[in-house]
Amino acid sequence: MADLVLRRDVGSVAVLTLNRPDKLNALSPALFEELAAHLDAIEETTPGGVVLAGAGRSFCAGADVEALQAGVVTDDPEFRSRTMQRLGELPCPVIAAVQGHCYTGGLELALTADIIVAADDARFRDTHSRFGILPRWGLSARLPRRIGLAAAKRMAFIGDEVPAAEALRIGLCDEIVPAARLQEAALELAARIAANARTSAGIKRLYARSLELSLAEALENERGSSRPGGGPGAAG
Repeated sequence: MADLVLRRDVGSVAVLTLNRPDKLNALSPALFEELAAHLDAIEETTPGGVVLAGAGRSFCAGADVEALQAGVVTDDPEFRSRTMQRLGELPCPVIAAVQGHCYTGGLELALTADIIVAADDARFRDTHSRFGILPRWGLSARLPRRIGLAAAKRMAFIGDEVPAAEALRIGLCDEIVPAARLQEAALELAARIAANARTSAGIKRLYARSLELSLAEALENERGSSRPGGGPGAAG
């Protein structure tokens, strides 16, 4: 059976590709197992950056509904949520390269990235409300932090598609490129970031920590991180 998540290294950048194009890269329990194994390796070596991509015409259409209906589950009910959290907490910058469908669980996956590069055919959507379920993989925490509470609620309540141009306007993605250039553009950006790898991990920690603090605390944390011996983002 083909690997469900592929890894290739381009310079100091690790590219992880969801590899179920016939299923629009739907997130099955087996796919999560492979993704977690790749995260184990990445956490050991810490590349200069990670590009998260999807094979075929879509990034990810969400959870594998067929597997859910068949009762296929993981032994640990929180395993998939924690895998998403691990991806978002990688010390190196993560870039999501999104084309076609980026729905629900796929949207939650993309939101773990620090930067989202979208193809001009990308379509974002949260369908939890249409299925009568609540998010479990981080959407309610990450989406409002990225686009604001009101816009996040609108996406959740209505469940309509958000095309790439609108996603860029509201801050859901950071850049739009022609679909044919998506992989190239994401890799170019990752390589530029990796060239600053000595500080990017500290920057990522510093900014993540700032969201948990008051303004005064965040300013003190920043001062502490830049003191001799503190290192970038070392405080906290």
